[in-house]
Amino acid sequence: MKKFFSDFKDFAMKGNVVDMAVGVIIGGAFGKIVTSLVNDMLMPVIGYFTGGQNFSEHRWIIKAAEMKGEEIITPEVAVSWGTFVQTIVDFVIVAFCIFVMIRFIMNLKKKKEEEPAAPAEPSEEVKLLTEIRDALVKKEQNDNAAK
Repeated sequence: MKKFFSDFKDFAMKGNVVDMAVGVIIGGAFGKIVTSLVNDMLMPVIGYFTGGQNFSEHRWIIKAAEMKGEEIITPEVAVSWGTFVQTIVDFVIVAFCIFVMIRFIMNLKKKKEEEPAAPAEPSEEVKLLTEIRDALVKKEQNDNAAK
């Protein structure tokens, strides 16, 4: 049982899972902002230019409500196409923002990949062999100059 919780902790604390959780939380908040943008700012402007129409109230009534005085006996059956249009506008804005963000991140990754990696530091053995080689070459040059 202890191993199970240890494995779960390792899984939950991996970078990808934590990043995904943060993304979901931020995405939910961003979705609310976009919904407010569409419902409270864009659709009223669009409604103004289309003659004062409120798209959220547009619907196609399939069957009208049956009423007895002020009391509703059977509620109406309607397709709320105006709300659907607002939801599509929400989706398009969110999808565009995600596209821009992913494109920005991909460009950053591409630039990072294009940077050449620094050459690896030679090991101590290679450094020692290089010094020995250089000393032998210098000794050979001195011997040839002395002749």
